Amino acid sequence: MTTKVTDAEAALKAAQEASVALNKSIAESPEKHRMLTGDRPTGALHIGHLFGSLQNRVRLQNQGVESFVVIADYQVLTDRSEAEGIDNNVRELVLDYLAAGLNVDGSKTYIFPHSHVPALNQLLLPFLTLVSMADLERNPTIKEEIQAAHLKTVNASMFVYPVHQAADILFCNATVVPVGKDQLPHLEISRKIARRFNKNYPGDRPTFRMPQPLLSESYMIRGLDGTQKMSKSRNNAIFLKNTEAETTKLLKRAKTDTDRNITYDPVNRPEVANLLDIYTLATGISQEEIARDIGDGGSGTLKVNLSKALNEYLAPMRERRVTLEQTPGIVEATLQEGVAKAQEVANETLLKVLKVMNMAYDIEAEKKSP
Repeated sequence: MTTKVTDAEAALKAAQEASVALNKSIAESPEKHRMLTGDRPTGALHIGHLFGSLQNRVRLQNQGVESFVVIADYQVLTDRSEAEGIDNNVRELVLDYLAAGLNVDGSKTYIFPHSHVPALNQLLLPFLTLVSMADLERNPTIKEEIQAAHLKTVNASMFVYPVHQAADILFCNATVVPVGKDQLPHLEISRKIARRFNKNYPGDRPTFRMPQPLLSESYMIRGLDGTQKMSKSRNNAIFLKNTEAETTKLLKRAKTDTDRNITYDPVNRPEVANLLDIYTLATGISQEEIARDIGDGGSGTLKVNLSKALNEYLAPMRERRVTLEQTPGIVEATLQEGVAKAQEVANETLLKVLKVMNMAYDIEAEKKSP
């Protein structure tokens, strides 16, 4: 009896295979690649961000991959109607990026808010003509995000932000896009837009390269409630900027179970398994070995030991963040450098797009003609 493979399962398998090939290519020729990644500025980053994406970004940067990190400020408005606090959230995000090791001296890493790169946003209009409403409406990630935000009224930006993400990715001709499996449908829209644009507007060579997914090998970190994904909005997160005392206090209230014998069983004991996953990510010791060492010590011992391990792991990053917070102008200088580079690249891409679309009108020449 054969088991039918779903479209989602097939897409995940293809992405996993592509990631293996992409990692090999990066290791051999990092200079041939360019990474695009980023976050919405909805607050400071937490350990789920660190283990799920930040570490991977730093790894690629340190391998020599040119990296563009977009602060997706416009996308904050997809599920809310006000922009209060975005400016402070952008500052917090940049400090977390720098503390984690992005944009170190000598790296080709550029951090920028996409609201400050007009040419990037101008790509949104032609890209919208390359997708149908059906393409957007069947995106499963959009449906999940609408449900998670409990939206009664869905604004148009929520449906089209995968197209805005395509502009973020394609403006710099990114070849590497680190994603989780839940983000694969968004990236597929970017790939679809690139294919359709290159087909509809053929030039001497394709305008856009095909972005490839780079799946994270990390576990999905659940929040302190043990059931949902770690998130600021769910009040279940440990933030990178938390102090040692705050981290210890937060872990004390993490949900576990009543069985004193600690075992690694993600299916039947997800809360305990989540704490063991975090322990492993902070130490490199396997979950099974940690569980054996604690044995009948119970969740209290697990939480105490995890607090020590996680605080030790985060200590250097936290020290850098304190220093950065006390460095005048560091956030502004980082964003100025990033915006300048992003504008340069976006202007070049937009000009190529206008040329192949026969819209690169020479306005000055028209004025001078009799």
